[in-house]
Amino acid sequence: MAKRGGFPGGMGMPGNMNNLMKQAQKMQKQMEENQKMLEEKEYTAAAGGGAVEITVSGKKVITKVKLDEEVVDPDDVEMLEDLIMAAANEALRMMEEDTAKAMSKLTGGLGSGLPF
Repeated sequence: MAKRGGFPGGMGMPGNMNNLMKQAQKMQKQMEENQKMLEEKEYTAAAGGGAVEITVSGKKVITKVKLDEEVVDPDDVEMLEDLIMAAANEALRMMEEDTAKAMSKLTGGLGSGLPF
């Protein structure tokens, strides 16, 4: 016959559960603060030796595009498109990497204290 409550460990469990809930709430607050901070950051990447610069926000929105005049060649639009794409992808990669690092700092020890 199974014990009532479904939690192993007997009488000591409620205290441990309260601590776990407090830790989870603290982590959630930290994650929300980190998310807000990351959304406010900007990431700028360049391509073509700086001829094209793209800035993205932490919300994955392009906020600025800067083009040097010499890269705007009507006879070679394809090169300009490639440079814009390369700079935008690099800026987004930088943002994603920063976000992953920030979140892994918070969740790095997550598995250590959990009973499952």
